Amino acid sequence: MSLSSPAFLPGIELSRVLYEEAVRPILRDAFPRLRYAAARIGEGSEVLGFDTPRSADHDWGPRLQIFLPAADRAEHGAEIHRVLAERLPKRVRGWPTHFRRSDDPLDPVGYMEATDGPVSHRVGVHDPDAWLAERLGRRTAAERIDVRQWLAMPQQRLAEITGGAVFHDDPGTLTRVRRALEWYPEQVWRYLLACQWQRVSQEEAFAGRCAEAGDDLGAAVVAARQVRELMRLCLLLERRYAPYSKWLGSAFARLPVAVTLTPALRGALAATDHPSREARLCDAYETVASLQNASGLTAPLDPLRRPYHGRPFLVLRADRFARALARTVTDPVLRALPPVGAVDQWADSTDLLQRSATTAAVAAAVERSVTHRGPGG
Repeated sequence: MSLSSPAFLPGIELSRVLYEEAVRPILRDAFPRLRYAAARIGEGSEVLGFDTPRSADHDWGPRLQIFLPAADRAEHGAEIHRVLAERLPKRVRGWPTHFRRSDDPLDPVGYMEATDGPVSHRVGVHDPDAWLAERLGRRTAAERIDVRQWLAMPQQRLAEITGGAVFHDDPGTLTRVRRALEWYPEQVWRYLLACQWQRVSQEEAFAGRCAEAGDDLGAAVVAARQVRELMRLCLLLERRYAPYSKWLGSAFARLPVAVTLTPALRGALAATDHPSREARLCDAYETVASLQNASGLTAPLDPLRRPYHGRPFLVLRADRFARALARTVTDPVLRALPPVGAVDQWADSTDLLQRSATTAAVAAAVERSVTHRGPGG
């Protein structure tokens, strides 16, 4: 359908209208004693607040989830779906509530279109335990999350579950889960920060070494990698889950530090010679180091650039910040781990990170492979 008509409405607001004006009255009438939660969370740019008119071309529109305990879903789920298909309005704020599935089995997205019959709607009915297990690998919504589980959960998934909106929650289960996942426990946070600083430290001198060897393209690639790691580090410092690459810049731009830091990051990416690239990277390092000092998580460290050992490259020596943070990690499980961090600090394959069973298994294998002391050593 045309992106110019009807008028664009942020997807979360469109879902709220669908619930308040259509789904809630129907459920109240047809299932008056039903205790449920209604929300728009999970996948979708609208959940993170990044949707635009372009988003309307697929898998976007008036949609939400109904969460019921497993027994209630087994008893009422199919009937709820049928009643909504028959009684939902054909449009909400001008947007069709009927979705046509893609004809491509490898790209099973949904497209809004008008219909005269029952609507093929996108109001899913879910058991919260099964829904969370699929996305995070948790067995039940009430399960306590240990540090190993935290490290196996990608930030994108955590952002999807804690983002969006809950419109109604009689049982309270969904609200409790979102509150528990709102941010990392402090010890996990400190460990992840130490590991992120360690990532920055690993390639600080590489842009200079590439340039010295006549590899300007390689230097530019290293600089871009450093920019990405600094953006993710800032999100960690500001207690914001980092989304995957498509929305990383959008999420970073919402941070207070972005106003100060963005010119240096852009400059590092745009530079065509080593002195300019190094200067802008060092500007960025110093800004983020000052942000780290302001957090109060460790005693302040000198945030200024310095030579890299005896080589003619200026760096921050970010390993200093990694070690300082690691010394504040007291959890015995985290102290025994190498400074590799959570699954999405050492892997960025979408095909890996979107499979909770795989991420849990790989994270467990990493832990079993430890042969030396971790960041606390």
